[in-house]
Amino acid sequence: MSHIPLAERLRPATLEEYIGQGHLVGPEGVFRRFLESGNVPSFILWGPPGVGKTTLARLVAGALGRPFHTLSAINAGVKEVREVIDNARRQRFFDSAPPFLFIDEIHRFNKSQQDSLLGAVEQGVVTLIGATTENPSFEVISPLLSRCQVYVLKSLEPADLDILLCRAVAADSELRQREVEVVETEALFTFSGGDARKLLNIIDILAGATEGRIVITDQSVTDALQQNIALYDKNGEQHYDVISAFIKSVRGSDPNAAVYYLARMLAGGEDVKFIARRLVILAAEDVGLANPNALLLANACFDTVHKIGMPEARIPLSEATIYLAASPKSNSAYMAIDTALARVERDTTNRPVPLHLRNAPTKLMKEIGYGRDYKYAHDFEGNFTDMEFLPEGLEGTKFYNPGDNSHEASIAERMRKLWKGKY
Repeated sequence: MSHIPLAERLRPATLEEYIGQGHLVGPEGVFRRFLESGNVPSFILWGPPGVGKTTLARLVAGALGRPFHTLSAINAGVKEVREVIDNARRQRFFDSAPPFLFIDEIHRFNKSQQDSLLGAVEQGVVTLIGATTENPSFEVISPLLSRCQVYVLKSLEPADLDILLCRAVAADSELRQREVEVVETEALFTFSGGDARKLLNIIDILAGATEGRIVITDQSVTDALQQNIALYDKNGEQHYDVISAFIKSVRGSDPNAAVYYLARMLAGGEDVKFIARRLVILAAEDVGLANPNALLLANACFDTVHKIGMPEARIPLSEATIYLAASPKSNSAYMAIDTALARVERDTTNRPVPLHLRNAPTKLMKEIGYGRDYKYAHDFEGNFTDMEFLPEGLEGTKFYNPGDNSHEASIAERMRKLWKGKY
Protein backbone atom coordinates (compact mmCIF):
# COMPACT_ATOMS: atom_id res chain seq x y z
CA MET A 1 0.00 0.00 0.00
CA SER A 2 1.33 3.45 -0.90
CA HIS A 3 2.26 5.88 1.85
CA ILE A 4 1.35 8.79 -0.44
CA PRO A 5 -2.10 10.13 0.51
CA LEU A 6 -4.86 9.70 -2.06
CA ALA A 7 -5.24 13.49 -2.26
CA GLU A 8 -1.64 13.74 -3.51
CA ARG A 9 -1.96 10.79 -5.87
CA LEU A 10 -4.99 12.42 -7.51
CA ARG A 11 -3.70 15.99 -7.63
CA PRO A 12 -4.64 17.33 -11.10
CA ALA A 13 -1.86 17.67 -13.65
CA THR A 14 -3.83 19.87 -16.07
CA LEU A 15 -6.64 22.39 -15.91
CA GLU A 16 -8.89 19.84 -17.63
CA GLU A 17 -8.51 17.53 -14.63
CA TYR A 18 -9.34 20.30 -12.15
CA ILE A 19 -12.74 19.84 -10.49
CA GLY A 20 -15.00 22.71 -9.46
CA GLN A 21 -14.61 26.49 -9.72
CA GLY A 22 -16.19 26.62 -13.14
CA HIS A 23 -16.58 30.40 -12.83
CA LEU A 24 -12.76 30.62 -12.89
CA VAL A 25 -11.57 27.66 -14.97
CA GLY A 26 -14.56 27.05 -17.26
CA PRO A 27 -14.47 27.84 -20.99
CA GLU A 28 -15.08 31.54 -20.32
CA GLY A 29 -13.16 31.62 -17.04
CA VAL A 30 -10.40 34.12 -16.36
CA PHE A 31 -7.81 31.38 -15.82
CA ARG A 32 -8.39 30.06 -19.33
CA ARG A 33 -7.60 33.54 -20.63
CA PHE A 34 -4.45 33.62 -18.48
CA LEU A 35 -3.16 30.47 -20.16
CA GLU A 36 -4.11 31.68 -23.65
CA SER A 37 -2.45 35.08 -23.29
CA GLY A 38 0.35 34.21 -20.87
CA ASN A 39 -0.36 37.54 -19.20
CA VAL A 40 -0.97 36.76 -15.52
CA PRO A 41 -1.29 39.53 -12.91
CA SER A 42 -0.51 39.01 -9.25
CA PHE A 43 -3.58 37.51 -7.62
CA ILE A 44 -4.97 36.15 -4.37
CA LEU A 45 -7.10 33.03 -4.13
CA TRP A 46 -9.62 33.30 -1.30
CA GLY A 47 -11.70 30.31 -0.27
CA PRO A 48 -12.25 27.56 2.30
CA PRO A 49 -9.77 24.70 2.74
CA GLY A 50 -9.66 21.83 0.28
CA VAL A 51 -11.12 23.62 -2.75
CA GLY A 52 -7.95 23.66 -4.88
CA LYS A 53 -6.16 26.96 -4.20
CA THR A 54 -2.64 25.50 -4.17
CA THR A 55 -3.40 23.17 -7.07
CA LEU A 56 -4.73 26.01 -9.22
CA ALA A 57 -1.63 28.09 -8.55
CA ARG A 58 0.65 25.21 -9.55
CA LEU A 59 -1.37 24.45 -12.69
CA VAL A 60 -1.05 28.05 -13.91
CA ALA A 61 2.72 28.09 -13.36
CA GLY A 62 3.18 24.63 -14.88
CA ALA A 63 1.10 25.40 -17.97
CA LEU A 64 3.10 28.56 -18.65
CA GLY A 65 6.45 26.90 -17.92
CA ARG A 66 7.52 29.54 -15.43
CA PRO A 67 9.53 28.99 -12.23
CA PHE A 68 7.37 28.49 -9.16
CA HIS A 69 8.69 29.47 -5.74
CA THR A 70 6.60 28.64 -2.70
CA LEU A 71 6.59 29.86 0.88
CA SER A 72 4.32 29.08 3.81
CA ALA A 73 3.34 32.10 5.88
CA ILE A 74 3.45 29.87 8.96
CA ASN A 75 7.18 29.16 8.64
CA ALA A 76 8.63 31.97 6.51
CA GLY A 77 9.77 35.36 7.74
CA VAL A 78 11.08 38.51 6.08
CA LYS A 79 14.50 36.87 5.60
CA GLU A 80 13.04 33.95 3.62
CA VAL A 81 10.92 36.30 1.51
CA ARG A 82 13.94 38.43 0.59
CA GLU A 83 16.00 35.35 -0.28
CA VAL A 84 13.35 34.15 -2.73
CA ILE A 85 13.04 37.62 -4.27
CA ASP A 86 16.83 37.96 -4.64
CA ASN A 87 16.95 34.52 -6.24
CA ALA A 88 14.18 35.52 -8.67
CA ARG A 89 16.14 38.65 -9.63
CA ARG A 90 19.27 36.63 -10.36
CA GLN A 91 17.45 34.03 -12.46
CA ARG A 92 15.48 36.46 -14.60
CA PHE A 93 16.83 37.28 -18.06
CA PHE A 94 16.01 40.45 -20.00
CA ASP A 95 12.28 40.55 -20.85
CA SER A 96 11.41 37.04 -19.69
CA ALA A 97 8.20 36.64 -17.73
CA PRO A 98 8.70 36.84 -13.97
CA PRO A 99 8.59 33.69 -11.85
CA PHE A 100 5.64 32.99 -9.60
CA LEU A 101 5.93 33.36 -5.85
CA PHE A 102 3.20 31.38 -4.11
CA ILE A 103 2.51 32.20 -0.46
CA ASP A 104 0.19 29.83 1.32
CA GLU A 105 -1.90 31.28 4.16
CA ILE A 106 -0.83 34.80 3.26
CA HIS A 107 -3.25 36.13 5.89
CA ARG A 108 -0.75 35.01 8.52
CA PHE A 109 1.93 37.39 7.20
CA ASN A 110 2.28 40.48 9.38
CA LYS A 111 2.64 44.01 7.97
CA SER A 112 6.46 43.96 7.79
CA GLN A 113 6.42 40.63 5.96
CA GLN A 114 3.88 41.93 3.47
CA ASP A 115 5.83 45.17 3.06
CA SER A 116 8.86 43.10 2.06
CA LEU A 117 6.87 41.76 -0.91
CA LEU A 118 5.61 45.10 -2.14
CA GLY A 119 8.66 46.32 -4.07
CA ALA A 120 9.15 43.04 -5.93
CA VAL A 121 5.49 42.93 -6.94
CA GLU A 122 5.51 46.58 -8.07
CA GLN A 123 8.69 46.11 -10.12
CA GLY A 124 7.50 42.86 -11.69
CA VAL A 125 10.36 40.83 -10.18
CA VAL A 126 7.81 38.19 -9.20
CA THR A 127 4.15 37.50 -9.89
CA LEU A 128 2.60 36.98 -6.50
CA ILE A 129 0.00 34.30 -5.88
CA GLY A 130 -1.46 34.31 -2.39
CA ALA A 131 -3.80 31.72 -0.91
CA THR A 132 -5.99 32.51 2.07
CA THR A 133 -9.03 31.22 3.93
CA GLU A 134 -9.62 34.72 5.33
CA ASN A 135 -11.06 37.84 3.74
CA PRO A 136 -8.02 39.54 2.17
CA SER A 137 -9.65 42.96 2.67
CA PHE A 138 -8.94 42.53 6.38
CA GLU A 139 -5.67 40.60 6.24
CA VAL A 140 -3.66 42.01 3.33
CA ILE A 141 -2.22 45.54 3.48
CA SER A 142 -3.90 47.99 1.11
CA PRO A 143 -0.83 48.73 -1.10
CA LEU A 144 -0.33 45.02 -1.76
CA LEU A 145 -4.02 44.27 -2.15
CA SER A 146 -4.40 47.08 -4.71
CA ARG A 147 -1.78 45.34 -6.90
CA CYS A 148 -3.50 41.96 -6.81
CA GLN A 149 -6.68 40.60 -8.31
CA VAL A 150 -8.77 38.65 -5.79
CA TYR A 151 -10.53 35.49 -6.96
CA VAL A 152 -13.05 33.74 -4.74
CA LEU A 153 -13.12 29.94 -4.68
CA LYS A 154 -16.25 28.15 -3.49
CA SER A 155 -16.83 24.97 -1.53
CA LEU A 156 -17.34 22.04 -3.88
CA GLU A 157 -20.93 21.15 -4.70
CA PRO A 158 -22.21 17.56 -4.29
CA ALA A 159 -21.99 17.18 -8.08
CA ASP A 160 -18.29 18.14 -7.93
CA LEU A 161 -17.67 15.70 -5.07
CA ASP A 162 -19.39 12.96 -7.06
CA ILE A 163 -17.08 13.60 -10.02
CA LEU A 164 -14.09 13.47 -7.67
CA LEU A 165 -15.30 10.21 -6.12
CA CYS A 166 -15.81 8.60 -9.53
CA ARG A 167 -12.36 9.73 -10.65
CA ALA A 168 -10.74 8.34 -7.51
CA VAL A 169 -12.41 4.97 -7.96
CA ALA A 170 -11.63 4.78 -11.68
CA ALA A 171 -8.18 6.41 -11.89
CA ASP A 172 -6.30 5.48 -8.73
CA SER A 173 -4.38 2.22 -9.27
CA GLU A 174 -4.54 1.21 -5.60
CA LEU A 175 -8.29 1.68 -5.34
CA ARG A 176 -8.79 -0.26 -8.57
CA GLN A 177 -6.90 -3.18 -7.05
CA ARG A 178 -9.10 -3.06 -3.97
CA GLU A 179 -12.40 -2.76 -5.88
CA VAL A 180 -14.64 -0.02 -4.53
CA GLU A 181 -18.43 -0.33 -4.36
CA VAL A 182 -20.27 2.94 -3.79
CA VAL A 183 -23.65 2.19 -2.21
CA GLU A 184 -24.43 5.51 -0.50
CA THR A 185 -22.75 8.90 -0.59
CA GLU A 186 -24.78 11.13 1.76
CA ALA A 187 -22.49 10.68 4.80
CA LEU A 188 -19.35 10.86 2.68
CA PHE A 189 -20.40 14.15 1.10
CA THR A 190 -21.75 15.58 4.36
CA PHE A 191 -18.57 14.89 6.32
CA SER A 192 -16.53 16.26 3.40
CA GLY A 193 -18.29 19.61 3.70
CA GLY A 194 -17.38 20.72 0.18
CA ASP A 195 -13.70 19.96 0.83
CA ALA A 196 -12.03 17.73 -1.77
CA ARG A 197 -9.12 16.86 0.50
CA LYS A 198 -11.49 15.76 3.26
CA LEU A 199 -13.37 13.49 0.89
CA LEU A 200 -10.18 11.81 -0.28
CA ASN A 201 -8.90 11.53 3.30
CA ILE A 202 -12.12 9.72 4.26
CA ILE A 203 -11.64 7.26 1.41
CA ASP A 204 -8.06 6.72 2.65
CA ILE A 205 -9.44 6.00 6.14
CA LEU A 206 -11.96 3.53 4.75
CA ALA A 207 -9.21 1.82 2.77
CA GLY A 208 -7.04 1.53 5.87
CA ALA A 209 -9.91 0.23 8.02
CA THR A 210 -10.80 -2.72 5.80
CA GLU A 211 -9.11 -5.53 3.92
CA GLY A 212 -9.82 -6.24 0.29
CA ARG A 213 -13.02 -4.80 -1.16
CA ILE A 214 -14.10 -1.31 -0.01
CA VAL A 215 -17.83 -0.68 0.39
CA ILE A 216 -18.89 2.95 0.85
CA THR A 217 -22.13 3.31 2.79
CA ASP A 218 -23.35 5.97 5.19
CA GLN A 219 -22.75 3.58 8.10
CA SER A 220 -19.25 2.52 7.02
CA VAL A 221 -18.19 6.17 6.65
CA THR A 222 -19.64 7.14 10.05
CA ASP A 223 -18.09 4.16 11.84
CA ALA A 224 -14.67 4.70 10.27
CA LEU A 225 -14.59 8.38 11.20
CA GLN A 226 -15.66 7.73 14.79
CA GLN A 227 -12.76 5.30 15.15
CA ASN A 228 -10.22 7.50 13.36
CA ILE A 229 -11.17 11.08 14.26
CA ALA A 230 -7.52 12.08 14.84
CA LEU A 231 -6.54 10.83 11.39
CA TYR A 232 -9.56 12.54 9.86
CA ASP A 233 -8.37 15.86 11.28
CA LYS A 234 -4.65 15.32 10.70
CA ASN A 235 -4.38 18.32 8.37
CA GLY A 236 -6.13 20.65 10.80
CA GLU A 237 -9.65 20.41 9.40
CA GLN A 238 -11.00 20.17 12.96
CA HIS A 239 -9.87 23.78 13.36
CA TYR A 240 -12.71 24.81 11.05
CA ASP A 241 -15.19 22.53 12.81
CA VAL A 242 -14.44 24.25 16.14
CA ILE A 243 -14.98 27.67 14.55
CA SER A 244 -18.29 26.43 13.14
CA ALA A 245 -19.34 25.11 16.56
CA PHE A 246 -18.41 28.46 18.16
CA ILE A 247 -20.52 30.43 15.69
CA LYS A 248 -23.50 28.09 16.02
CA SER A 249 -23.30 28.10 19.83
CA VAL A 250 -23.48 31.91 19.93
CA ARG A 251 -26.32 31.88 17.38
CA GLY A 252 -28.07 29.19 19.42
CA SER A 253 -27.92 31.29 22.65
CA ASP A 254 -25.69 28.87 24.61
CA PRO A 255 -23.04 30.99 26.38
CA ASN A 256 -21.49 27.94 28.07
CA ALA A 257 -20.84 26.09 24.81
CA ALA A 258 -19.75 29.33 23.14
CA VAL A 259 -17.10 30.15 25.76
CA TYR A 260 -15.92 26.51 25.69
CA TYR A 261 -15.29 26.66 21.94
CA LEU A 262 -13.69 30.07 22.43
CA ALA A 263 -11.26 28.41 24.85
CA ARG A 264 -10.60 25.65 22.31
CA MET A 265 -9.71 28.22 19.67
CA LEU A 266 -7.47 30.24 21.98
CA ALA A 267 -5.69 27.11 23.23
CA GLY A 268 -5.16 26.03 19.62
CA GLY A 269 -3.44 29.31 18.75
CA GLU A 270 -6.24 30.84 16.69
CA ASP A 271 -5.65 34.45 15.65
CA VAL A 272 -7.58 36.59 18.15
CA LYS A 273 -8.34 39.16 15.44
CA PHE A 274 -10.08 36.44 13.46
CA ILE A 275 -12.28 35.57 16.46
CA ALA A 276 -13.07 39.24 17.09
CA ARG A 277 -14.15 39.69 13.47
CA ARG A 278 -16.44 36.68 13.75
CA LEU A 279 -18.06 38.27 16.81
CA VAL A 280 -18.72 41.49 14.88
CA ILE A 281 -20.35 39.48 12.11
CA LEU A 282 -22.43 37.49 14.62
CA ALA A 283 -23.57 40.70 16.30
CA ALA A 284 -24.86 42.11 13.00
CA GLU A 285 -26.13 38.91 11.39
CA ASP A 286 -27.65 36.97 14.30
CA VAL A 287 -28.31 39.38 17.17
CA GLY A 288 -29.11 42.33 14.96
CA LEU A 289 -31.97 44.62 15.88
CA ALA A 290 -33.07 42.42 18.78
CA ASN A 291 -30.21 44.06 20.70
CA PRO A 292 -28.44 46.82 18.72
CA ASN A 293 -25.96 47.29 21.58
CA ALA A 294 -24.44 43.93 20.67
CA LEU A 295 -22.79 45.39 17.57
CA LEU A 296 -21.35 48.25 19.64
CA LEU A 297 -19.90 45.82 22.17
CA ALA A 298 -18.53 43.49 19.48
CA ASN A 299 -16.90 46.41 17.69
CA ALA A 300 -15.38 47.63 20.97
CA CYS A 301 -14.06 44.11 21.53
CA PHE A 302 -12.58 44.13 18.01
CA ASP A 303 -10.75 47.43 18.71
CA THR A 304 -9.58 46.30 22.15
CA VAL A 305 -8.19 42.99 20.90
CA HIS A 306 -6.19 44.84 18.22
CA LYS A 307 -4.72 47.11 20.89
CA ILE A 308 -3.79 44.66 23.65
CA GLY A 309 -3.25 41.22 22.10
CA MET A 310 -2.94 38.02 24.09
CA PRO A 311 -3.13 36.93 26.83
CA GLU A 312 -5.31 39.84 27.98
CA ALA A 313 -7.42 39.70 24.80
CA ARG A 314 -9.06 36.54 26.10
CA ILE A 315 -11.09 38.65 28.58
CA PRO A 316 -12.89 41.03 26.17
CA LEU A 317 -13.36 38.08 23.81
CA SER A 318 -15.05 36.15 26.59
CA GLU A 319 -17.17 39.15 27.55
CA ALA A 320 -18.36 39.74 23.99
CA THR A 321 -18.94 36.02 23.38
CA ILE A 322 -21.11 35.60 26.47
CA TYR A 323 -23.01 38.84 25.84
CA LEU A 324 -23.81 37.89 22.24
CA ALA A 325 -24.77 34.33 23.14
CA ALA A 326 -27.08 35.54 25.93
CA SER A 327 -28.69 38.25 23.77
CA PRO A 328 -32.06 37.82 22.02
CA LYS A 329 -31.61 36.95 18.36
CA SER A 330 -32.86 38.45 15.12
CA ASN A 331 -31.63 38.09 11.55
CA SER A 332 -34.19 40.58 10.18
CA ALA A 333 -31.55 43.10 9.01
CA TYR A 334 -29.54 40.34 7.33
CA MET A 335 -32.64 38.98 5.60
CA ALA A 336 -33.80 42.47 4.59
CA ILE A 337 -30.62 43.37 2.73
CA ASP A 338 -30.37 39.95 1.06
CA THR A 339 -34.00 40.20 -0.07
CA ALA A 340 -33.39 43.70 -1.42
CA LEU A 341 -30.18 42.62 -3.18
CA ALA A 342 -31.97 39.67 -4.78
CA ARG A 343 -34.67 42.04 -6.03
CA VAL A 344 -32.11 44.49 -7.41
CA GLU A 345 -30.18 41.70 -9.17
CA ARG A 346 -33.22 40.35 -10.99
CA ASP A 347 -34.86 43.73 -11.61
CA THR A 348 -33.37 44.55 -14.99
CA THR A 349 -35.44 47.71 -15.61
CA ASN A 350 -32.99 49.95 -13.70
CA ARG A 351 -35.95 51.69 -12.12
CA PRO A 352 -35.52 55.49 -12.05
CA VAL A 353 -35.48 57.24 -8.69
CA PRO A 354 -38.73 59.22 -8.25
CA LEU A 355 -38.26 62.85 -9.36
CA HIS A 356 -39.27 64.29 -5.99
CA LEU A 357 -36.38 62.42 -4.31
CA ARG A 358 -33.70 63.60 -6.72
CA ASN A 359 -31.21 66.34 -5.94
CA ALA A 360 -31.46 69.46 -8.09
CA PRO A 361 -28.07 71.24 -8.12
CA THR A 362 -28.74 73.06 -11.44
CA LYS A 363 -31.51 75.32 -12.73
CA LEU A 364 -32.32 72.91 -15.58
CA MET A 365 -32.83 70.04 -13.14
CA LYS A 366 -35.23 72.16 -11.12
CA GLU A 367 -37.13 73.14 -14.27
CA ILE A 368 -37.69 69.50 -15.28
CA GLY A 369 -38.98 68.57 -11.84
CA TYR A 370 -36.03 67.31 -9.85
CA GLY A 371 -36.89 67.71 -6.16
CA ARG A 372 -40.38 69.11 -6.83
CA ASP A 373 -43.04 68.12 -4.29
CA TYR A 374 -40.49 66.69 -1.90
CA LYS A 375 -41.85 66.91 1.65
CA TYR A 376 -39.32 67.60 4.39
CA ALA A 377 -40.30 65.20 7.17
CA HIS A 378 -39.39 67.60 9.99
CA ASP A 379 -41.96 70.11 8.76
CA PHE A 380 -44.79 67.73 9.69
CA GLU A 381 -46.29 66.53 12.93
CA GLY A 382 -44.32 63.66 14.43
CA ASN A 383 -41.54 64.35 11.90
CA PHE A 384 -43.29 62.12 9.38
CA THR A 385 -45.19 62.38 6.12
CA ASP A 386 -46.50 59.41 4.12
CA MET A 387 -44.63 60.29 0.93
CA GLU A 388 -43.71 57.53 -1.54
CA PHE A 389 -40.01 56.66 -1.49
CA LEU A 390 -39.78 53.50 -3.60
CA PRO A 391 -39.57 53.65 -7.42
CA GLU A 392 -42.67 53.24 -9.54
CA GLY A 393 -43.74 49.62 -9.66
CA LEU A 394 -42.29 48.77 -6.25
CA GLU A 395 -44.72 50.74 -4.14
CA GLY A 396 -45.53 48.89 -0.92
CA THR A 397 -42.82 46.24 -1.41
CA LYS A 398 -41.69 44.93 1.98
CA PHE A 399 -38.05 44.02 2.50
CA TYR A 400 -37.79 44.39 6.27
CA ASN A 401 -39.85 42.09 8.47
CA PRO A 402 -39.36 42.88 12.20
CA GLY A 403 -38.19 39.93 14.28
CA ASP A 404 -40.09 38.34 17.12
CA ASN A 405 -38.47 40.17 20.03
CA SER A 406 -39.35 43.05 22.32
CA HIS A 407 -37.11 45.64 20.64
CA GLU A 408 -38.43 45.00 17.16
CA ALA A 409 -41.99 44.69 18.42
CA SER A 410 -41.83 48.40 19.18
CA ILE A 411 -40.37 49.04 15.72
CA ALA A 412 -43.19 47.05 14.13
CA GLU A 413 -45.81 48.96 16.12
CA ARG A 414 -44.33 52.32 15.07
CA MET A 415 -44.25 51.24 11.40
CA ARG A 416 -47.91 50.18 11.62
CA LYS A 417 -48.94 53.53 13.08
CA LEU A 418 -46.92 55.58 10.60
CA TRP A 419 -47.70 53.70 7.40
CA LYS A 420 -51.24 52.53 8.33
CA GLY A 421 -50.84 49.05 6.91
CA LYS A 422 -48.92 49.99 3.75
CA TYR A 423 -46.13 47.63 4.73
